[in-house]
Amino acid sequence: MTSIKPPSTGSRGEPVRNRVIDAAERLLRDGKAEFSMRDLATEAGVSFATPFNQFGSKAAIMQALSARRIATATQRFADKPRLDDAGRRVLLAVATVVELMLEEPRVNRAVMGWLGTPGPTHGEVLAQSTALWTLAIGAGEGLVEGHPALPALARHLAFGFRGVLSFWTAGELPDDELAANARDVANALLGGAARQA
Repeated sequence: MTSIKPPSTGSRGEPVRNRVIDAAERLLRDGKAEFSMRDLATEAGVSFATPFNQFGSKAAIMQALSARRIATATQRFADKPRLDDAGRRVLLAVATVVELMLEEPRVNRAVMGWLGTPGPTHGEVLAQSTALWTLAIGAGEGLVEGHPALPALARHLAFGFRGVLSFWTAGELPDDELAANARDVANALLGGAARQA
């Protein structure tokens, strides 16, 4: 079966970048995590130089795939009914991201495995992840106002969740334990800032 590829609008156009990212995702789905840039160009139906021109490295392509996942998780979370408690929203965000990771574990493990790989430019994964957790915390309803942990809580949630995903990516944490461990980390980070009943 031949896949239909969207038309190109030029070497720097967004459709070309998306073709390359889509092709990388297809290769990962086919179990080809070790694909070469030549394999990627062939799969995308572009010249050999295009992936390099658009991204610079395979690490940057994987960062783009990670950004796509964070954007999807953020949109899914934003589409959920609004909860009136920051702690409950954070746990809903955890569940949303875990669900996304487990939809395609082989692909997502491959993407996560590349995030620690240096490339010609640094990625934006920490900033994107922190933005998701900031959205979940919202105005901090249910958290202690002025608590010293609050200003850094979203960033710490990004660090903590990434740690859980790293062990999952390495195969040390099975799929069926990902959600519980991610919730435990979130609860531990929320614990100090949560109002006592």
